[in-house]
Amino acid sequence: PDWSAFIRPVCVAVASFDSMKKLALLIVDHGSTRSDANNLLPEVARMVKQMSDFEIVCYAHMELAEPTVQEGFNACVADGAQEVIVHPYFLGPGRHSVSDIPHLVAEAAAGHPGVSYRITPPLGLDPKMGELILQRVRESTHKE
Repeated sequence: PDWSAFIRPVCVAVASFDSMKKLALLIVDHGSTRSDANNLLPEVARMVKQMSDFEIVCYAHMELAEPTVQEGFNACVADGAQEVIVHPYFLGPGRHSVSDIPHLVAEAAAGHPGVSYRITPPLGLDPKMGELILQRVRESTHKE
């Protein structure tokens, strides 16, 4: 189902124990011209919110679809975030996660003095990724 009608650009807020700032998580993917691809990100954001202590979890697409990084960042701030943690929902440290997204986030943050941000590494190498690949292989075998 298309959940985008029910979800604002998802922002989740959590208080940091170190600074007591209200934190938000902004998950950013590439974006697509295909709505079925774009409709996955709100579900990822919802899942992460349910699995975490974040109150504010937002999502955005780097390009080709809305919400944009600017709109996602704005939504985090509108929900009260004092710091936005941006996660590039990408596999590796390519141009988009290393250069393009940090540039877009810096532009978005410039309109919100006093709101800090940080950018996590992309998904990268993790045993859970290997497990997921093998699960998908098993699922494809059962479809035949």
